[in-house]
Amino acid sequence: MNTDIENLFKDTVLGHPVGLFILFFTEMWERFSFYGMRILLILFLTAPMMSDNPGWDWPREHALALIGTYASLLYLTPIVGGWVADKITGYRVAVIIGCLVMTLGHAAMAFDTTITFYIGLALLVIGTGFFKPNITSIISEMYKTRESKKDGAYTIFYMGVNAGAFFGMMLCGYLAENYGWHWGFGLAGIFMLLGMLQFMLAHQIFGKIGDKPGRKEEVVLSDTIDESNLAEIKLNPFTTFDYVLIVLSSVGGLLYLFNDPLEVIYSKSLVPFEIAGMSGTNIVVLAALALFLILLITRIARYLPIVRDRLIAVTIFALFTVFFFAFFEQSLGSMTLFASDYTDRSLTGNSATIFKIVDGLLTTIPLIIITYVITLIFKKTFTKIGASNIILAIAFIGVWGLVIFRLYDKFSQTEMTVDATWFGILNSFFIITLAPVFSKWWESKYNPSAAMKYGIGLVLLGFGFAILSYGAADIPPGARTASVSMIFLILAYLFHTMGELCLSPLGLSYLSKLVPARMIGFMFGVWYLAIAVGQKAANTMGGMIDKISEQYSLGTFFLIFAIIPVIVGIVSMALNPLLKRLMHGVR
Repeated sequence: MNTDIENLFKDTVLGHPVGLFILFFTEMWERFSFYGMRILLILFLTAPMMSDNPGWDWPREHALALIGTYASLLYLTPIVGGWVADKITGYRVAVIIGCLVMTLGHAAMAFDTTITFYIGLALLVIGTGFFKPNITSIISEMYKTRESKKDGAYTIFYMGVNAGAFFGMMLCGYLAENYGWHWGFGLAGIFMLLGMLQFMLAHQIFGKIGDKPGRKEEVVLSDTIDESNLAEIKLNPFTTFDYVLIVLSSVGGLLYLFNDPLEVIYSKSLVPFEIAGMSGTNIVVLAALALFLILLITRIARYLPIVRDRLIAVTIFALFTVFFFAFFEQSLGSMTLFASDYTDRSLTGNSATIFKIVDGLLTTIPLIIITYVITLIFKKTFTKIGASNIILAIAFIGVWGLVIFRLYDKFSQTEMTVDATWFGILNSFFIITLAPVFSKWWESKYNPSAAMKYGIGLVLLGFGFAILSYGAADIPPGARTASVSMIFLILAYLFHTMGELCLSPLGLSYLSKLVPARMIGFMFGVWYLAIAVGQKAANTMGGMIDKISEQYSLGTFFLIFAIIPVIVGIVSMALNPLLKRLMHGVR
């Protein structure tokens, strides 16, 4: 019996150990800082130099090329960070390293210089690699003997993710848009620092949980895999050829990620050559893709039929994931630009009053609930981790102070302008409110198959863009500003969030059920790679907003983003019978 786990479960809040809520708030502050900074990037980079709140005045294509590489790397470094924690540091130390590096990254971005901005982005990418995979691994260890409570624990934890994103985008965005970009970047760094201190000062409560693992984690395989398949899994190690392909495809992919913004922004190239009219960048990325496909095909081919079929199913789902994120992550780029430049955000009279009331309720009700949870934690743990609790209290006093200041500022205005960053909070709000509904759907007898869920998610995503396309239909070609009703953007976020709830949370769940033990780490890497490719594709396509809107219209730009996901979603539904056969009974 693990005495550290038993000790954790002696002091519980809402039926879960206090340690879960330490992780909850650590994740909340990290997501506060991450999303609070992320929502500012496109606005800061494209803001005119000659304005009340000057930015860098970059062309949209340049800004999105940089953001695409940054967003992609955020999903690649966790593969390395998880390995380092497993082999060298342990999960808790890795989380602290990640928090410290990210704090330094946010601090660097608070200075308005080019070099500190790039250093800040690099540190955030590295820090996320240490933080992201390892804080969830601590939860997995905590509930090793309480499997029946693990789903509830992750549900609470991901509420922390969305609460942090909600308040981060709201408060960092408010300060940045109204008082200066460095205030928004700086606030993100302050709360990252508080999150790190809170976790460090409470680490002893976990005992040895999260220390360097002394053994490999067990992977539960489906009962339908027989002993011959298990033997085949154990006899399928990575070959030298596999490792060569991994290295070459990784180097090629990273070379493309760094070279793309370098070419777009500075007209320089790490691969300055052409072959048959094709640029070095395109040659490198196509070669990397070809090598990776060879690796995937040859590796999967070495398994017995049932395992091989399931791995093929995972690969198909990963392809659909690329398409989903390539369009969904327009929220980081083109949709934020639409909110800033093409949406009528001015409110007067009754509409302003209604917005202020709704905004006030959206802000204060979650804070009241979380503050209540904090009081329960204080009662249980103040004698054990008093210093950590004090840091947590300081952080929440700060949040309350900023929220009250923001609400007072908004309520004192007779005519008000909604911040462009405010629309970013809608995704978190809709997730929190709609997740229980979708969870009940998945638990009912009407629970769709995996392929149908992917299809529904992609179609809903397309509907969201169709609404934006309709709203932007009257904007003339080449227009840089417009005054479209904000209802179109709100509805688009609603449909996109419903699509996300159909697809995004399910990917890793299906992967863990379908992938054999020997290949679990590799396929998790493939999955994160699929999301990374989607992130880069999202911003590459988003960077075409000016070119397409000038040649055709902004409505046409969003119509393209509506049609393709719907088509891919219908393809997913059509493949449902095939994918069911490939999954061999796994649901």
